Amino acid sequence: MITLYGFGRVIRMVIGETRDLRVQWALEELGLPYRVHPLDHTGGELDSPAFAAISPFHQVPVIDDGGVVIAETGAILLYLAEKAGVLPADGAGRAAIVQWCFAALTTVEPPIAMIQLMDGGGLPAGAEQRAALVAWSHRVLGGLERRLDGRTWIAADAFTVADILLATVLREIRRTDLLADYPRLRAYYDRALARPAWQRALERHAERLGVTVAEIR
Repeated sequence: MITLYGFGRVIRMVIGETRDLRVQWALEELGLPYRVHPLDHTGGELDSPAFAAISPFHQVPVIDDGGVVIAETGAILLYLAEKAGVLPADGAGRAAIVQWCFAALTTVEPPIAMIQLMDGGGLPAGAEQRAALVAWSHRVLGGLERRLDGRTWIAADAFTVADILLATVLREIRRTDLLADYPRLRAYYDRALARPAWQRALERHAERLGVTVAEIR
């Protein structure tokens, strides 16, 4: 049984935005048995010596699979895909999934995450700074739009963990109009979040945090 260390209590403004939701989606998608070990962020549980022993940066999520302890979302999802036997056997197919996992987290997410933080009050807001982030975002979103020409999913013909990472990154800007000029990317995003496994993950996350799905959708 895999243990997912996730949030059990966190400040309200980030409920539904935290990265443990990405791992829960992967677990639901892959059909792997798991349990959630909820942590009280507001009570300082992430700073405890016990959690520091398994999470070098005091961050969630972390998984423990029978003593195999892994932090960092991208690493966790690739491990789960390997465990579930869904990573391609051929080197090129595997490399494509790894590439797009890295792309989602290191190329696409930085400007999008900063826009989300700025709009949510987590970073100082300034028109010039936000405009620069929007321009940066359009550069990466344009690259994704081109990649999706004639494709259903980002890395392979089938849905993969790379799509989980990319769709949840795009979700950070769901309350903006940044996807309006990218019809293929918008359709891709809608397709990914229509998957039953995502709906289950969202429902279980909402229940764990004591909110309704409608509040975090």
